[in-house]
Order: sequence, then structure tokens, then C-alpha cells
Amino acid sequence: MNNAKQMQPRSGCHDMWNAFMVKNATFAPGSDIPYCVSTETIPQELISYEDAKALYKKQARSGNKDFHVNAFIHFFIDDQKFDGKRSSIWTYPEKALEIICHFAGIISPDFSTNADFPDPWKRFNTYRMRAFGCWMNSLDIPVINCVRWGTYETWSYCFDGIPVGSNLCIGTVASGIRKLNNRPLFEDGLKKLATVIKPSKILVYGSANYSIFDFLRQCGIEIISFDSKTCKAYKEVHHEQSKQ
Repeated sequence: MNNAKQMQPRSGCHDMWNAFMVKNATFAPGSDIPYCVSTETIPQELISYEDAKALYKKQARSGNKDFHVNAFIHFFIDDQKFDGKRSSIWTYPEKALEIICHFAGIISPDFSTNADFPDPWKRFNTYRMRAFGCWMNSLDIPVINCVRWGTYETWSYCFDGIPVGSNLCIGTVASGIRKLNNRPLFEDGLKKLATVIKPSKILVYGSANYSIFDFLRQCGIEIISFDSKTCKAYKEVHHEQSKQ
């Protein structure tokens, strides 16, 4: 496979799998998942790709082409909102880049690895997470690796491409952790992540008010949580009501 990466394409070939994203990458042995280096910078704020895209369009209409937002873009939203037929950041990466460059950085895309997905698709989505992040590395855009695991068999590759000691980001929104029967899978995967990658910091999009995060803190891992959009809206309503 390593030799194949070094082969020159024949004349007339088209880049069908975004090979440009991993042009100078190194790859995890066995899985060929490219390495993505997480920045040490901790975001002051997170904004969804959906909201970042809406803000970009608003600024473009007003003629403000040089705006900058001190927030990292995250992709903890439905896949169709960033990987749909007409809006896929993978199919149209340059359009995504036009938006991303106006922000402080990104959390690498959270392509889903749901338990009911075919195994090849889960592997492909893990590859895409890291490849897109690797592309950000090559453009000097700060990126923090999003980590997504599925059922236990995904552990053989879902942590590949992330250097040991990296800062990481996970999402608890729609992770299944709220359901008691799903919680062991999430917690076991998180413990495995901590063992394999040994992060010093884990960013959490959504609630970190679960005992598993207390366990990680006791292991010396700093947990930094960011409210979900729904939680922010609830707090704003509650704040307004308390003022009345």
C-alpha cells in the first residue's frame, strides 16, 4: 500500500477519493488511516458547521469578506447537514474551506459510525475524519481530532491516526450515553480511548455530568465541556425568565 501511494497517476486520472488531502501524510500501520495532529490551542467557543455556514452566507451578502470568528467549527450535527448530496464537505471540500478559513479552527468532522452501519462504511468514515483533519494540518488551520467509536469491533481502527498525547474532542449529544442500556458501550470506548491515546485534555460537546468523566479526571485528564446549542438556548430562556 505504501508503494501504491507513491505511484504517479496515469494521464487523465481524476482524484476520486480526495488523495490531495493526504498528499504528505503518514499512515497508521495496518489500517492506512492518515495521522492528524491536534493543536494545543483550546477553543474559546464552538459553533456548528450549519451555523457557521449560515453566518458565512450572511456576511457574504453584506459584502464583509474579511470577517473572523474566534470559534472552532464542530460537526456534532446530523450528517446530512454537512455530508448531504449537495452539501458534502467531502464532495465539495473547497466550498467548505471558504467557510472554515473565517474561523479559528475546526474539530475534525464527526462522520458517523453507527452500530447498524456496514463495517466498510464505518472504516471509511473513520478514514474521512482523519483525512479531512490532515488536510487542515497541511493548510495550517488549527484542528482538534474528533474521536468516534462504535461497537467493540471498531476499537481495532477507530483510534488510529491520532498521535499519543493529543488533545481530543468527543460529543455526548446523540451518543447514547443518556440511555442506561447504551451507556456501558460508550464508557468502555472512552476508557479504551484514554488507554490508547493518553490525552491530557478531552473536550466534550454536550454534558460531561456523568461518572465516567469523574473517573477520567481522577486519571489526570482535564475535561473541558461546551454546552450544546439546545442547552445554551435553555439557559438563555431560563435567564430571561429569572429576570422577570
